Amino acid sequence: MTRQHVSPTPARSSLARSTLISMGVRIAVIIALTTLCSYLHIFYSLRDEAIVQLERNVTERSQREQALFVQAEDNHAAMKTALEQRLRALSQEEVDARFDSLFALRPDGTIRNRPESFDGTRMPGVFIPPDVKADADFRRRLLASYDVTAQYAPAFHVRFATTGVILPEGAVVGYWPEGATYFQDLDATFSLKDFEYYSLGLPSNNPRRESAWTSVYEDPPTQTWMVTVATPLDVDGRHVGTVSHDLLLNELMARTINNHIAGAYNILLRDDGQVIAHPKMKMKSGEGVYDILKNTGKPEDVSAHAGTATQRAHLRALFERVKDQTSGEVVLDFPEYGELLAVARLKGPGWIIVTVLPEQVVSAAAFRAARYVLGFGVLSLLLELAIMYWVLKQQITRPLLGFTRATTRLEGGDFEVGLDTSRGDELGELANAFKRMAGEIQRREEALRQANEGLEQRVEQRTRELQDVHRQLVETARQVGRAEIATNVLHNVGNVLNSVLTSTLLARERLALLKLESVQKVAELLEEHRTDLPAFLSQDERGKNVLPFLNRLGKHMQEEGQELQNLLGDVSRHTEHIGAIVKLQQRYARTPQQLFEPVQLGELLEDALRINQAALGRHAVKVERNMADVPSVVTEKHKVLMILVNLISNAKYAMDPVPEGQRHLTVSLTSPTPGRVHIEVRDNGVGIAPEMITRIFQYGFTTRDEGHGFGLHSSALAAQELGGALRMHSPGPGQGATFTLELPLVPEQRSERASA
Repeated sequence: MTRQHVSPTPARSSLARSTLISMGVRIAVIIALTTLCSYLHIFYSLRDEAIVQLERNVTERSQREQALFVQAEDNHAAMKTALEQRLRALSQEEVDARFDSLFALRPDGTIRNRPESFDGTRMPGVFIPPDVKADADFRRRLLASYDVTAQYAPAFHVRFATTGVILPEGAVVGYWPEGATYFQDLDATFSLKDFEYYSLGLPSNNPRRESAWTSVYEDPPTQTWMVTVATPLDVDGRHVGTVSHDLLLNELMARTINNHIAGAYNILLRDDGQVIAHPKMKMKSGEGVYDILKNTGKPEDVSAHAGTATQRAHLRALFERVKDQTSGEVVLDFPEYGELLAVARLKGPGWIIVTVLPEQVVSAAAFRAARYVLGFGVLSLLLELAIMYWVLKQQITRPLLGFTRATTRLEGGDFEVGLDTSRGDELGELANAFKRMAGEIQRREEALRQANEGLEQRVEQRTRELQDVHRQLVETARQVGRAEIATNVLHNVGNVLNSVLTSTLLARERLALLKLESVQKVAELLEEHRTDLPAFLSQDERGKNVLPFLNRLGKHMQEEGQELQNLLGDVSRHTEHIGAIVKLQQRYARTPQQLFEPVQLGELLEDALRINQAALGRHAVKVERNMADVPSVVTEKHKVLMILVNLISNAKYAMDPVPEGQRHLTVSLTSPTPGRVHIEVRDNGVGIAPEMITRIFQYGFTTRDEGHGFGLHSSALAAQELGGALRMHSPGPGQGATFTLELPLVPEQRSERASA
C-alpha cells in the first residue's frame, strides 16, 4: 500500500496544563464563593455587634446627658412648692416697709435693687418695668419670688447658670453671679414679654401647666449657647409666676460632636427640626440655628459649615426617618444612604440624640477579614496546583504523548504502532485497544478502497439521471412562469378593454344621435328652390326655419363632435395603458430589474379614475376625492397604476347590488407617517365576511361568479415588490370595504444605496 504524505501536526496544548486550568478555575470559584460566604457571615456578625454597641452607646449617652435636664425640672418642682408656701405666708403680712427697704424707684420709672445694699454675686437682682403697677398683691408676689430665689439659687448655681422667677406683669427676679450688675444695667425699655421663656409660662401657651423648654439661643455678651426651662405656677387658678433656669449648652454640644464611637458621628436635634449639634453644621455666633423643616434663608447664613445640597438633603431624610420611629425601636435602618441610626430622646426637653454609623464602616471591616480568607485560599490553590501538575505530568501526560505519536503514524498509513501494553491500569488497557483498532482500520481501509471503485461508477450514472430531471424541472418552471405572466396580462388588459368597449359603445350612440338624415333633407329642399332661393328663405314658412335649424344643428354637431373626441381620447389612453401593461409584463418575463422614477401619486390616481371613468359613469358611481399634498414617490409608475385600476374596478363591481344613486366610492391620498404614503379606495358595496378576510389575497380566491381570483393576488405581490403593502378592512357583509396601498417615498434598496 502506498503511504500518504503526513502533514505536520499542529501544536497541542498540554493535557496537564488544560486539566490544571480547568480544575483551578473550579477551585477558584469555590474559593470565591467561600470568601463571599465568609464576608457575608463576618459582615452580618459585625453588623449585629454594631447594632448592640449603638443601642448601648445611645442609651447610656442619653441617660448621662438628660440628668441635667431632669434635675432642672426637679429643682423647679421644689421651687414651686416653696414659692406657693411663701405666697400663702405673706398673704396676711404687711410687706410695704420691707419692699421699700430692698427696692427703689429709679428716675426712668423702673424699680430695681437699692444700689447701696445690693451685691449681685450673693443675692438676686430685680427688674420691674415702668408700666407695672406695684400694688400690695404684686409686692407680696415679688417678695415671695425674691425670698425663694435667694434661698435656692445659690445652691443651684453649681450646675445652672441662672435661676429666677418671672412675674406675669413682666417683672423678673434672677440670680446670675457672672452678670452681677446685669439687672442694674438693663435699659428701661427692656421687656421680657418679647422672649420665648416668658410666653411659655402663659396659660394660653402652656395649658398643661408643665415645664417647657425654649429653643436654643445664644447669649450675645458671652457668645454662649443656652436653653431656658420655664415652669409656671398657678395658685387658686391664677397664674402668679414662672420659675426659670438657664442651662449652658456649649459643653453638651462639644461632647455630642467630639465623643463618638469609631466611624460614627452624633447629631442632636429638636423634634421641630432645629439642629442643636452637628459635626458639619456648626452654628455661627450672632445667628440663629438651622431649621431642617423651615430652612428659612440659605443654610450658609446660619451655619459656619452648611455642607453641600446633597448633605442637607441627607439630613432632612434622616430627620424624617427618625420622626417615623416606632415605639421601642432604638436602632433604625436607613437604607437610602446605607446607614444605621441609633435614636434616643432626652427626658425634659425631648431632644433627639442620633448616632449615625455608615454601614460602609462595618463592610470595610468585613472586607478586610474576607481578604485574608481569600489570600490564604489563593496560596493553598497555587500549592495544590503545583503538586497536581507534577503528578499529572508523570502519570498521564507522558503516556498520552506516546498515544499521540502512534495516532500520527496511523494517520500516515503506518499501521505498525508500538505502545506499552504492560501497564495494568486504564492506560495499559487503552494501548491494547489501540493496537486492535489499528488492525481493524487496516482491514476496513482495504475493503473501503474496493467499494469506492464501484461507487464511482454508480455516482456518474446517478449524476446523469439528475441532470435530465433538472432540465425537465427548468422547462416546467418556464412554462408556469409564462402562464402566470399571461394570466396577469389578460386580467389587467381585460379591465382596460372594458373601459375601451364602454367608450366605443358611447361613441356609436353619439354618432347615431347626430341626425345626419336631417341635413340631407335640408339639402334636397334647398336644391328644389335653387332658382328662387332668396324668396324661399325670406317668404316661405319652411324656408324661414331653414337657417335657425341649420344653426341649431351646427351647435349640436359641434357638441357631439367634442364628446366623440373625448371618447376617442379615452380609447387612445386605454390603448396606451394596454401597451404599457404588455411591456411591463414583457419586462417581468425578461428580467426582475425594476425601473423606478419620481411619480406624482395624485396624477396617477386621477389616471386610474379616468381609465375606469366610463364604467363608473355607466354604473352611476359617485366618486369623492380626498387628496393631501404629498411629495413625489420614487416607484414603478405602471405597476402602481395597475394596482389602482384593479382596486377601483373591484370596488365598482362590489357596488353592483347597491341601488343607483347610493353607490359611493372614496379615494384618499395621505402621508400619516414620515417616509410612507397611503392610498385608500373605500366603497359602500357588499363588504366581506370576517372569515373571508384572511383569504382575500390568495391566488384563485374570488367572490364574483365571473371572477378568476388573480387581480388582488397579483396586486398584493406587486405592492410587496415596490417595498410597500396592500391591506384590506371591512366591518362586515353589506358595510363596504377599504383597500389601502402603502408605499415608501423611496424604496428600501434605493435608500440603502443612497446611504452607502
